[in-house]
Amino acid sequence: MTRTPPGGVRSLGASLLDDVLAETLDPAYAQAAAAREARGEEPRRGRGQVIVALTMAAAGLLAAVTYGQAADRAQGRQEIREALVRDIQDESAVSDDLAAQLETLRAEVSRTSDELLAATAVGQRARDALARAEQGSAAVPVTGPGLLVTLGNAEAAADDDPLGGTAGDAQEVRVADGDLQLVVNALWAAGAEAISINGQRLGPTSAIRFAGEAVLVDFRPVTNPYEVRAIGEPDALANAFLANPEVVSLARFAASAGLRFDFAKEEELSLPAAGPPELRAAEPVSTGRTDPTPGG
Repeated sequence: MTRTPPGGVRSLGASLLDDVLAETLDPAYAQAAAAREARGEEPRRGRGQVIVALTMAAAGLLAAVTYGQAADRAQGRQEIREALVRDIQDESAVSDDLAAQLETLRAEVSRTSDELLAATAVGQRARDALARAEQGSAAVPVTGPGLLVTLGNAEAAADDDPLGGTAGDAQEVRVADGDLQLVVNALWAAGAEAISINGQRLGPTSAIRFAGEAVLVDFRPVTNPYEVRAIGEPDALANAFLANPEVVSLARFAASAGLRFDFAKEEELSLPAAGPPELRAAEPVSTGRTDPTPGG
């Protein structure tokens, strides 16, 4: 068997492996580096480093621009919100001022009409009839003794566990529009002369409705607790009201569900006037005279 002497012929793979291990730099790159060193030039940074630096600079600029735009948008939203709040406050002030002017004009018209109607016997009878009509339509404010009935939503007990859901279940028990309707109808039946709910006077066409979680009285929201004021003789009003079977059932349900339901006799209650009624139909009043025929 022939042995290969040391330093003899080697395989092609072994030769290439030796070249790779011996020369870690590309020959052309090594030649260019040697030429720069001979000319005394500083070695240039790699293209990759320059690209990384440019990318970081662009990312920083983009982040700064994005943050600036977000801050501008947030500031713009805040300014718009503040402007809307100011507009609402201004419009509310205008509405309150107009309401005050309306009340003043109503008082002046009522005083003037009373003075003119009181001048004659016919006018006096008309004024009395007008006063009865205004009382019946809740067009004028009233003051007198009566009954105050208060209904309120159930409250969560202090020892309820909010994670267990018991507190949320208790809060779901609310006074509904039907409860207020029942109380108002029972007070009318007991002989109430005038009724209001949280300052909203009830008239012949008043409506009590439930919209979402709000109770509306003549399309105006009223909030918990609900105070129902009724003008009338307190003792007679309370006895007839509490004797109503539907009121008794409501009181039992309120006690079991945790709703607030109480009443108190008041020596003096003040109820505002209701809004002006809407004219739906009208007919001309006949004077009893007939127009003469032409040529007659």
